[in-house]
Amino acid sequence: MIKRKVFEGVVERKAMRRITYAVALSASAILRVAQPRPTPILHASAWASLDMSISAIGVLRHSHRRRSFSRIASKTDDNKAAGLRATPQPVHPPPPPPQYHHQHRQHRQHRRQDETSIRSAIRTLRAGTGGYVEDVRYSRFLELVGKRQIERVTFNSEGTQLLGLLRPPGRRGRFLSLFGRNRHRTPPPPQRLVRIPNLPNDPALLDTLTDYNVDISVSSSSGLSTGPRAAVSSVLRKLLGTLSFFAWLFFLFRRSSGYPSSSPLSMARMKPSFNFFPNTNVTFDDVAGCDGAKLELSEVVDFLKQPQSYTNNGCVIPRGVLLHGPPGTGKTLLAKAVAGEAGVPFVSISGSEFVELYVGVGASRVRELFFQAKKNSPCIVFLDEIDAVGRQRGAGYAGGNDEREQTINQILVEMDGFDGNVGVITLAATNRLDVLDEALLRPGRFDRKVAVELPDVRGRTRILSVHARGKPLEPDVDLEAISRRTPGFSGAELENLMNEAALATARRGKSTIGWEEVDGALDRLMVGMEKRGGTSMLSRRQVEIVSYHEAGHAICGALIPDYDQVQKISIIPRSNGAGGLTFFSPEESRLESGMYSKQYLESQLVVALGGRVAEEIIFGEDLVTTGASNDLHHVAGIAKQMVKEFGMSNLVGRVALSSPVEGGPFMGRQLGLRQRNPWGSRMMGLVDSEVERLVNNAYLTAKLVLTENIELLHHLAYTLAENEVVTAEEFQMMVLLFDAKVCEYKIMGDDQNREHLPFKSFPKNV
Repeated sequence: MIKRKVFEGVVERKAMRRITYAVALSASAILRVAQPRPTPILHASAWASLDMSISAIGVLRHSHRRRSFSRIASKTDDNKAAGLRATPQPVHPPPPPPQYHHQHRQHRQHRRQDETSIRSAIRTLRAGTGGYVEDVRYSRFLELVGKRQIERVTFNSEGTQLLGLLRPPGRRGRFLSLFGRNRHRTPPPPQRLVRIPNLPNDPALLDTLTDYNVDISVSSSSGLSTGPRAAVSSVLRKLLGTLSFFAWLFFLFRRSSGYPSSSPLSMARMKPSFNFFPNTNVTFDDVAGCDGAKLELSEVVDFLKQPQSYTNNGCVIPRGVLLHGPPGTGKTLLAKAVAGEAGVPFVSISGSEFVELYVGVGASRVRELFFQAKKNSPCIVFLDEIDAVGRQRGAGYAGGNDEREQTINQILVEMDGFDGNVGVITLAATNRLDVLDEALLRPGRFDRKVAVELPDVRGRTRILSVHARGKPLEPDVDLEAISRRTPGFSGAELENLMNEAALATARRGKSTIGWEEVDGALDRLMVGMEKRGGTSMLSRRQVEIVSYHEAGHAICGALIPDYDQVQKISIIPRSNGAGGLTFFSPEESRLESGMYSKQYLESQLVVALGGRVAEEIIFGEDLVTTGASNDLHHVAGIAKQMVKEFGMSNLVGRVALSSPVEGGPFMGRQLGLRQRNPWGSRMMGLVDSEVERLVNNAYLTAKLVLTENIELLHHLAYTLAENEVVTAEEFQMMVLLFDAKVCEYKIMGDDQNREHLPFKSFPKNV
């Protein structure tokens, strides 16, 4: 029992000594932060920590003394009690109690240890707060440098102040460690600094410091700060990287745990970003150039306005309408017009917004979309670019799962599944009808397919009138003439045309849009911007070559039968790389029907080769240029199509040697195997020979036309070189002036040769 209590006392003394050192070191650390000029508040905190440790040691010593005397007294009482009960013994004088002297000796030893601990703590505190800055004279500083007591110096950015660090004096002493009796550690020596506030201009100072191996540095600031702010800023700079790293980790974990779009489970709960319009404010009057599509969609408007008149007769309201056609024809505008005419809400979303990284998110968004639509029924749901999610399922070489398949399955169920979808009509738009899944196109899903085609001349005129609202036009601007010059333009392209004309008017500082701005905007959209400088950037030789090249195209196009009308000839370089261009105005009926005769295709070959033939006639075969490379590619493509696809060759026969493009295995409609060519090498040889024959015949025809009209060729080329542009009216006057001869030919029975009839002396097609 006594050993146990003695052991507890030893443990308490050790713990108290460690606490004392801990308090002393904490006080030293407090003052180190503010060195070399600690504030009085920090001094008071440090010394209060020491007083606390001294008081704790005193309390421990007093309690230990009381426990020691109480143990001795209790032992004496126990002995007395044992003596009364035991057999009487002879009485001897009591020996002097050595325990008392032993106890006092132990107390004195403990007291000395405690005092030593306090002194060590005080030394530690003083060592931690011993750093200071002393302002010295320049002579004193040189003396310290000569004694090699300066270790490092720092100049300010202006070179007017100097701060020097004195070398440490060495070991100050040894004190007991807090973590063991036999472990010792040398406290860090205090830093002593000397400062010269006003540094004189001494050119030999740097050489002196270098001779004595003094480390030299320059501060980025104009002053040298050594107070508490400098120490705190130094600590903060050291901790900045660590704090930034932990802050980044904190926000990363917070984002992964709480942000809705980062967690896979929470992404499904995100609502799709669909657009909801209670009223679109768009009617059929705002849509022009697609009368057939508006006629078919007007029935959908009647379904929404008067559903009883159809349901009473046993009619089923169509579930979906698919709008398909080229880009920019107004499919989205038509869908808004249907909702505006019917006066129902309009909900729209893009097909690409259903596709996410995780499987099932697209299906959940489809459910959310139709849930909101049913809440606001009757309404229209518009799926723009549905080919992004509604492609043919099971396509590709591999048989992996695809997020789009889950999404399209959910769309099919929502449109015609187990639940009725009364009052919600789905409109969708696509540019690729051939890539959609067959289940999406069956009756009950998209019951109607409305084709939105490119507008004709009348439709383009009405579209131009719509987009010309609010734009001041000059009287010479004829919208019908613009529509005739823009065959194949969509509504979006016509809108862009009028906008480009308005921008050109603003750049030139005009208040009204004239024909010059409209014509320039049309050329810019079709062939690119004009290069700055025009033909002035070309040499005279290059201008002549380009002029004869374009004149050859124009003359062949005007004097070859069954070809388009020449609209304008220009040799101004364009941004697309073309050195010159000849504009033709194709017939509207030919473009709308898509039917091209054999004679028209052969005339295309002649016109395309006219530029190269003109260069050969004027400059010789050795001086032809690469400017006709694009024309040669165009000629080869047309000739191959005539032989392999259109069956326009008696030698090969009326067969199609190329299979129609069905999208390959990625459309899911054929195997992903390499298809072997079913035609032999002999047939391919015949194809090559027929292509060569067509090209040679076109070359000879172009050469005959230009040779018979050589004077017209020279005059047109000279006019282009001088004016850069020749209009259709000017070119027609030249043809009449030079009595141009038109080429005519008749086709022989075997289609092997052409017999050129005599040239007629009047223009047939200018």
